[in-house]
Amino acid sequence: MTRTVWLKADSEVGDWEARKRRITAGLEAGVDWVLVDSHDVDRVRELGAVNVAAFANGDVHVMEAEDDEPDPDATIVGRDGEGDGTVDLPSDLSGSADLSALRAEGGADGGYVRIFDESYETFAEAVATEADYTIVVSEDWQIIPLENLIARVGEETQLIAGVQTAEDARTAYETLELGADGVLLDTDDPDEIRRTVEVRDEAGRETLELQYAEVTAVEQTGSADRVCIDTANLMDHDEGMLVGSMARGLFFVHAETAESPYVASRPFRVNAGAVHAYVRTPDGGTKYLSELQSGDEVQVVDSEGRTREAIVGRAKIEKRPMFRIQAELSRDGETDRIETLLQNAETIKVRTREGRKAVTDLEAGDEIALYYEDTARHFGEAVEESIIEK
Repeated sequence: MTRTVWLKADSEVGDWEARKRRITAGLEAGVDWVLVDSHDVDRVRELGAVNVAAFANGDVHVMEAEDDEPDPDATIVGRDGEGDGTVDLPSDLSGSADLSALRAEGGADGGYVRIFDESYETFAEAVATEADYTIVVSEDWQIIPLENLIARVGEETQLIAGVQTAEDARTAYETLELGADGVLLDTDDPDEIRRTVEVRDEAGRETLELQYAEVTAVEQTGSADRVCIDTANLMDHDEGMLVGSMARGLFFVHAETAESPYVASRPFRVNAGAVHAYVRTPDGGTKYLSELQSGDEVQVVDSEGRTREAIVGRAKIEKRPMFRIQAELSRDGETDRIETLLQNAETIKVRTREGRKAVTDLEAGDEIALYYEDTARHFGEAVEESIIEK
């Protein structure tokens, strides 16, 4: 599931200068959507690239923008209507003006509902069956209504929960383990907006189970074309990437964060091995190191298996002397041999049971960290196919 952050920036926030400050902070933080009044759509697009949703203006049955107003990426009904309690809910929801606007051909894309009581929770469920986006907000948010909606709505809509803090967003993303698809953030605090985006990113990341295999051979080979992955992101001391000659077993290779008497640290770099090797990507796939180019995404992992994304700034290929690293892993009573090629240099470090260790100090009997996935790969995608790698 791809989580999203929506930023509330309509007339309730204040005048245009107040809205503009909030929107600018959201753009700088990396929000996915901005929710505004229809007359602000063009203004938002002038500030930067972001999805723009707008509350319906005037008659909810007429969704097309006026001649002097641009079309938003999504039109939302419910404010100043049934959704926020301005207009009473009809006893029979078949007579709902908001639902009619959602059902109409070329009608609204989403609905906005404030949860005052069970009747509005029921109304939100009805909106969800018709809307691409269902925004639900409560003054005094209770977990139970959100749990109920997550359990009942299913995948027919994007469920967006109203929040005011990053911690509220974390709760919304984690409720019932499935969580809301997105949050509608209502705050002027740039730090809170940034933290909410960080929570979004954390919620969408996987945590991998790293295992330890016993090193059985470390052998010098000849020179090969080696790839350094230089990212546009700084990495921490316990972070690196998963790389290897065999897709089913990728070794944890540390970023070059350590200082040495001869070489300065390069915390943006992973010296990842020969051009033929795989590197794991954020979507769970792999790429050959030779394929990487500026702008690609690679997956960064830490020693606990927590992952995040990094942007490739450049892939630096040079001919260097190499080591062949061989390790064996026991699974279900059988032993599997995993290998990779890494440059013969003190600055390249792998993860072992004892912590970081230079490949030049690695020896048989050491236990080395890797991610093992008993599957074959075809163009980087996992496939159920018999492939022998040796």
